[in-house]
Amino acid sequence: MRVLSHCKEVAIRAAHGLLENQFVRFCAVGASGYAVNLAVYAALLALGLHYLAAAALAFLMAAASNYLWNRTWTFQSSEAPVLDQGARALVVSALSLGANQLFLLTLVAAGAGHLAAQAVAIVLATPFSFAANKLWAFAPEPSSAELQPVVVRPQRHDH
Repeated sequence: MRVLSHCKEVAIRAAHGLLENQFVRFCAVGASGYAVNLAVYAALLALGLHYLAAAALAFLMAAASNYLWNRTWTFQSSEAPVLDQGARALVVSALSLGANQLFLLTLVAAGAGHLAAQAVAIVLATPFSFAANKLWAFAPEPSSAELQPVVVRPQRHDH
C-alpha cells in the first residue's frame, strides 16, 4: 500500500510540474488550436469554400484562440500592451499561415487529400510558430535597467 501511495504522489507531482512547464502549456494550446483549425476547415469545405480560402480562415480562427490562451496561460503576459503584443502575434500568425499555405499547396499537388494535407501542414508550420512566439511575440519587455546604450568608439589607425 505504501509503495502505491508513493507512486501516486510522484505521478501527481510530475503532472503538476508538467502543467507548469511553458512548452507543455504551448503544446496544449496548440492542440486546442489544431482542433479548432481542423473543425473550422472541415466545416468551410462542407460549405463549398475553396480549400485555400478555408485553410486561411480556419488558421485565423485558431490563431485568435491560441493568442488568447497563450497570452493568459502559456506565457502569462497579460500585463503586456495588448496592441503591441497582438500586432507581433498577428505577424507571427501571418508568417505561419504563409508557411502553412506553402506546405498545403505542396502536399495537395503531391496527391494528398485536402484534410490530411492540412493536418500535416499545421504540424510542419508549428516549430517556427513556437520559436517566433516565445522569442518575439510574447517575449517579456526588457526593463529600463536591462537597456544599456551601445557605445561604438572608432578605432584609431596610426600610420
